[in-house]
Amino acid sequence: MSQLEFFDIPSPCVGVCESNNRGYCKGCLRSRDERLYWLQLSPTQKRDVIRLCQQRRQRILKARAEALAQEQQAGLESGQGTLF
Repeated sequence: MSQLEFFDIPSPCVGVCESNNRGYCKGCLRSRDERLYWLQLSPTQKRDVIRLCQQRRQRILKARAEALAQEQQAGLESGQGTLF
């Protein structure tokens, strides 16, 4: 048992309580049920939810980085990305 398992797991809520187009909170990336039932979850379930939120955030960041890279590449190919 790790030391963190001795402490209560706080809600990952950051106060941005608005759902995205997939139903996840834009702030903490929990699903509706994960938000609704947070207080009833066991510590193990809470850790699982936090792990899932971290994975969701990584996927979002990766998708944003890929989209930005594609936009930059398209700009370079069309000549819009040059400084001269």
